[in-house]
Amino acid sequence: MQHFSNNNDNLPLSKFELMLKTNSVYFFDSNEFEEIILFYVDSGKFSLAKKALHLGLSQHPTCVSLKLIQVELLILDEKLEKAEKILNELAEIEPSNEDIYIQKATIFSNRGDHQKAVDNLKIALLYADEDAEILSMIGMEYLYLEDFDTARFNFAKSLDVHYENYSSLYNIIYCFDMMKKNDEAIAYLKDYIEKDPYSEIAWHQLGRQYYIVFDYQNALQAFDYSILIDDNFIGAHLEKAKTLEELGHYEEAIEFYHKTMELDTPTSFAYLRIGKCYEKLKSNKNAIDFYNKTVNEDPLLDKGWLALTDVFIKNNNYHKALFYINKALSIDEENNLYWHKFAEINLKLNLFEEAARAYYKCIGLQDDRLEVYVALADVLHFLGEFHEAIRVMLDARESYKDQTEITYRLGGLYFLVQKENEGTYFFEKALKADVDYLEIIKDIFPTIIDKKEVQLLIKKFGNSY
Repeated sequence: MQHFSNNNDNLPLSKFELMLKTNSVYFFDSNEFEEIILFYVDSGKFSLAKKALHLGLSQHPTCVSLKLIQVELLILDEKLEKAEKILNELAEIEPSNEDIYIQKATIFSNRGDHQKAVDNLKIALLYADEDAEILSMIGMEYLYLEDFDTARFNFAKSLDVHYENYSSLYNIIYCFDMMKKNDEAIAYLKDYIEKDPYSEIAWHQLGRQYYIVFDYQNALQAFDYSILIDDNFIGAHLEKAKTLEELGHYEEAIEFYHKTMELDTPTSFAYLRIGKCYEKLKSNKNAIDFYNKTVNEDPLLDKGWLALTDVFIKNNNYHKALFYINKALSIDEENNLYWHKFAEINLKLNLFEEAARAYYKCIGLQDDRLEVYVALADVLHFLGEFHEAIRVMLDARESYKDQTEITYRLGGLYFLVQKENEGTYFFEKALKADVDYLEIIKDIFPTIIDKKEVQLLIKKFGNSY
């Protein structure tokens, strides 16, 4: 339907608004009411749309098109039962009206019953003159059902009807992505490009697929074609920059990240990637400058604070690194990676209690890697909390059994708390498993190595110190 704009040349709309101002009642035909209502809906003026609908139904109480608009507004207001009742009545009057089944499908979809939504859309297809939009809607319902292959099939059928419906093209590629069928996506896009070689969207999507399968040279070529067709296509410039970065062409990547900011407002993502490129080029000053721009652009982007943390760790500036990792943690305190870095930084600053707290936090966040348990036990050992270190190693042993790192430490820790039998048991087990690891352990437990019991065990396994 051709909608009009709100100006004095549009007589029905001007007449309706004059009627509202003067409290008069004028007559409009049903088509005029439909255009007035849809104009207000498109403008977001729902109260005026409802006023026009109320008046329209009072003048044309049997008009099916107005009742269908009423259904749409009821669905927007989440009054689904009332909308469904009207649709059932309309189905008896016009059983071959596809819009009735489309709206029924919308109601079922809103209720989460996507299969019934599909069933109604298939009925709508039987009566529709134009089926591209309905096929696309069916595709969306199958997406909700996570039946990606059937969804893709329906989006493809929709695209066959309207070949420049890029929404369907995007959805087809999304389905391939979800099924991890990138080679099939590449083949589909090549076929599409054969029919429409000047589609910058298709070239862009082809480049993305090549990027996913690590074929960066072909990805670069596809993005080049996309940019050649539309030099203002930000997405293609951005993806080309990412591809150049993967290829190690950091200076060119920086150039294309800058291009995206010329075409649109600067983004924290572009600033961050430029910073990463400068860091790879060993230009730390420029890297820090762009990381600072990143967090100024988006102070809640924890990745920006993390990047600053990492660059200062590399520069051995642990006080600044601690400041920035605290910024990242203030945004996402449930991120075990950040807590792990926090622990490592505190170790460098000899803040052992803080390091221990961070390792406990990692374990609490289900970061149960062996290295976390071992690091925590070593910190507790340094702090003289031997019994707690033993408890941590026994917890680790439940998951990692008799790993060398665990058994050696348990042996040493038990000797420290004067439990020689337990210490001897674990040292013997450790030496049997990996005698070479003893070289590391003698640095951790220097006083234990000289014990008579330990020296006897060492000699038994063919080594003496």
